[in-house]
Amino acid sequence: MQGANKGADAKPLNGKGLRIGIVQARFNADITDALASACLSELESLGVAASDIHHLQVPGALEVPIALQALAERGGYHALVALGCIIRGETYHFELVANESGASVSRVALDYRLPIANAIITTENLEQAVARQTDKGRDAARVAVEMAQLLATLS
Repeated sequence: MQGANKGADAKPLNGKGLRIGIVQARFNADITDALASACLSELESLGVAASDIHHLQVPGALEVPIALQALAERGGYHALVALGCIIRGETYHFELVANESGASVSRVALDYRLPIANAIITTENLEQAVARQTDKGRDAARVAVEMAQLLATLS
């Protein structure tokens, strides 16, 4: 939600030494490229080294979870990021893709006990997607780092 009160960060975020995997859907590439750019820029500003980021692309939002699962099985990541864009069309397909991709991303996170920042945005139209692309990309990076830090303190 635009302008939502997200609360203050509990402590400063520091991504130094974290390995982050990013899976980006190519469908709606103008939006997902902007999400990825914002996410990568924010990870860098949080101290995550470019060499510690593994960024790959898949065809669409439904393919994101299986790529996340492959990265989780591979191991060595402190957090993962899911990037995609689903824009409502004229058929039920929007609901199917949004629901299944979201549920599957959550299932991978829970099955592997690995934080996944889900920035597969769902919007009514292109204008809403454009309005959210930068903030959601940055948010995903911050969520990945914060949750990696949190889980490190709990293990």
